[in-house]
Amino acid sequence: MSSKVINQDQLNSILWAAADSSRSSLSADVYKNYVLIMLFYKYLSDLSKKRYEKYKERFGDNEARIQEKMKADRFYLPPKISFDYIYSIVEYDNIGEEINKALDKIEDHNKQKLEGILTSLDFNSENTLGKLEQRNRMIRHLIHDFYKIDLRNVNDDIIGNSYMYMIEKFGADAGKKAGEFFTVRRVAQLLAKLAQPKDGDRICDPAMGSGGLLLLAGEEVEKQGSKNYALYGQESTGSTYQLARMNMFLHGRDSARLEWGDTLNNPQLTENDKLMKFDLTIANPPFSLKKWGAENATGDKYNRFWRGIPPKDKGDFAFISHMVEVAKPKQGRVAVIVPHGVLFRGGAEGKIRQSMLEENIIDAVIGLPAGLFQTTGIPVAILILDRSREKGGVNEGKKDILFIEASKEYVPSKAQNSLSDENIKKIFKTYKDKKTIDKFSRVVKFNEIKENDFNLNITRYVDTFEEEEDVDISANLKELDKINPEIEKLESEMKKHLKELNIK
Repeated sequence: MSSKVINQDQLNSILWAAADSSRSSLSADVYKNYVLIMLFYKYLSDLSKKRYEKYKERFGDNEARIQEKMKADRFYLPPKISFDYIYSIVEYDNIGEEINKALDKIEDHNKQKLEGILTSLDFNSENTLGKLEQRNRMIRHLIHDFYKIDLRNVNDDIIGNSYMYMIEKFGADAGKKAGEFFTVRRVAQLLAKLAQPKDGDRICDPAMGSGGLLLLAGEEVEKQGSKNYALYGQESTGSTYQLARMNMFLHGRDSARLEWGDTLNNPQLTENDKLMKFDLTIANPPFSLKKWGAENATGDKYNRFWRGIPPKDKGDFAFISHMVEVAKPKQGRVAVIVPHGVLFRGGAEGKIRQSMLEENIIDAVIGLPAGLFQTTGIPVAILILDRSREKGGVNEGKKDILFIEASKEYVPSKAQNSLSDENIKKIFKTYKDKKTIDKFSRVVKFNEIKENDFNLNITRYVDTFEEEEDVDISANLKELDKINPEIEKLESEMKKHLKELNIK
């Protein structure tokens, strides 16, 4: 193994090459879990090895003292369960079983931080990985490839960022299933900036996926020179919840409180039998979730759906209602990605939207381009809600709403469109300045929205119509008059040549 320092791009490339070369017949959304746990295992082993070497220099052959110091660290790997040990027995027929044992022991010695993360997968599963020969071939490829990667001299943030890179790469392969575990990084960066997290904030993502959006919100606070913030999240899919826990650990944010469960039907972020309240709630919930639990909403013990119960086959406003209710009264903010139907659909959704508008908590509506997500090609929007605008809040006097029509702000690509730094800066600056820009944004008074029956369809308020250039018909006719004789001449010459070739 090489001990040279590896930068971000190099590590991204090395890790993906290792993962890709070991690819088996497993689908990307299943295979990724094994790859990411193998990466996590290698990270823990290399970091433990680095610490052991440091204490060895300090305490010499005093193994008891070395182990004592190791146990007091952030995590502990007992002897003979490291990645190096697994590499030494890589040709054993029961290699999958041996990996399971090693990971189980690591968890057993680090229950508070790692319990459930490493043993969430079975490396000896015939149902998932295939018969003995097939699964051993995949496992051995992974072990050989990851053994070559030395993570001892790699910064934690670089490893964490590579982990996110791997998740996004797998997301591209997983297609529509990708929405279960991550939000496209560029969209997440924009949402995190628009949310404007600040020093001291409690930040929550009730549909956190693999936790990338939470980490980006934290980064926005750190850009202000502060590490004083707390992260909270909940995720309904067990394997994705474990990805989020690994993600936080790799980024050094393992103090984050993450919960596993269905946010809409069984919210876990509670204190004193009440919903926790947050300075900022940020999310990219599943679009128009069917069977979200409408049948349980009437008796919701937290009364989150007092404005109305969303349709049983569209959970968008269920998530929005939850997010508003867990935002701190008179000061909390909400930033959420939604399908455009949320802006204009009638029925129960129209009544909930009207209520939120009359409460004066909707601050901005931002339309994004189509094709930004693997899960859907439709354009989506970002809603910013601000409870400091409600009665008694410091911004109670702000009665207008900013609309931004940013559907043309993207970098086109055959596979998937993306946002550039310039796109993100333009959208964010427009939001921050709250300015009307021709064909792009407009500040709209409440009464105009009321006259439109509380419809928030962006094109009702931002005129994007581009006038076509006037066509000079007489000039075009003159041009045709010039061209016609040339055409007749060419046709005559063609007939002459065909006769010469004896072709009729």
